Amino acid sequence: MSSKQLLRKTLFICFLGLFTAASSWANDDVNNALLDKITAAQQNLSNTENRIAKQSAALAKQLNTLEQEVIALKQKTAAARRLSDEKTLSLGQLESRLKEWRDQQTYQQNMIQRFIQQHNLSTGGTKLNTGEQMLLIQNYAKQLQQNLTPSWQKNNVIMTNGKQQSLDTLSVGPVHWYWLDSEQQAGLARLENGEFHSALLLGGSASEGIKNLIQQNSGELTFDPTMDRALARQQHTETPWQHLLKGGVWVIPIMAFALLALTIALLKTWQLLRLPKVVQFTPSNIHSLLTQHNSPLLKSVKGKQVKLLDIAKQAPSDQARDDQLFVQLQQDKHGLERWLMVIGMTASVAPLLGLLGTVSGMIETFKMMTLFGSGDPEVVSGGIAQALITTELGLVVAIPALVLSAILSKKVRTYYQQLENFGILLSQPQHDTQDNLQQVAA
Repeated sequence: MSSKQLLRKTLFICFLGLFTAASSWANDDVNNALLDKITAAQQNLSNTENRIAKQSAALAKQLNTLEQEVIALKQKTAAARRLSDEKTLSLGQLESRLKEWRDQQTYQQNMIQRFIQQHNLSTGGTKLNTGEQMLLIQNYAKQLQQNLTPSWQKNNVIMTNGKQQSLDTLSVGPVHWYWLDSEQQAGLARLENGEFHSALLLGGSASEGIKNLIQQNSGELTFDPTMDRALARQQHTETPWQHLLKGGVWVIPIMAFALLALTIALLKTWQLLRLPKVVQFTPSNIHSLLTQHNSPLLKSVKGKQVKLLDIAKQAPSDQARDDQLFVQLQQDKHGLERWLMVIGMTASVAPLLGLLGTVSGMIETFKMMTLFGSGDPEVVSGGIAQALITTELGLVVAIPALVLSAILSKKVRTYYQQLENFGILLSQPQHDTQDNLQQVAA
């Protein structure tokens, strides 16, 4: 009897029992009998399911064994077929297969060498055969396995002063720490060619965390999440003076122009700040200044206005007065604009000197590329970076110089225009009408 027929029979019995129980609910004996039958049917069903499960497990195990036998037979068949093919292969086919094996061996050796280079495994400067390379890779795998369960180990650490010390080191993946017991200080190390090099000394809470880890097996670890990029950036940090020195000889004229322009700007600023304010007068006030010797307006006239007023008073004629006023205004303009052109010239010359320095640096870079080739990107990028320093410095000098030149020139023009307006009022004949004076002032 199959399991399906048995299941149907069991269900039919259950249904019949339930029907009988429903029709004679009042009869307790019948109910008990039906319950016993249902229980027996359930027990029979459970036993049948267990038997089916055991048979299925046995069949699955038998099927797995048969599959393994089939796989083994396939391998034997492939080996037998390969032996049969080798017996019938011609010399050309054997050479072709030998070439494929050699190519495969070359590919595997290249992969092994690339793995050694990518992981910076030290070969001691000697050429290793395939067996030695595989042993080196196995040792590296053991080291990685040890890193999964880190522990303090004694290793030689090369300090920043070049001395080598045997210190306790802890490695977790690519991050390495060491502990200086004599100084009670911890540090970060980097692994280069199988040797530990001190990268950074830790202080404060960072060293305290390492100390607690050694003594109490519990502490906070400080590391560089950028994988030594931040440390490399810190080591390459340079002062402004070192940055300027990389620019070469063309930094000297740029800095000379910068100092000259700065000095002149400070002096001109001091000169303009010391100049008294030009007082604006109406034509009637000008007439009072020229005709009245005790005029109260004379006290407000200061600086360069005093010279112009004295010329207007002492001139023997109108023509002589105008000529002397013109000469004095030109002298005042020259005094105000003196050395101011140097600041503007600095703003124009500094970028050109920076560009000249950049061109010279690029020429040197190409010379280095000719001698050593362009395979090393540091040779190219380092030379270009140094060449661009002069351009950077030229722009840093030119932009402030241009701004200072514009501000000071504006101040000088404004002050001179006020003096010129005052001189124009002084040069007008005193018998002019009020309308003409207003027209000249406008």
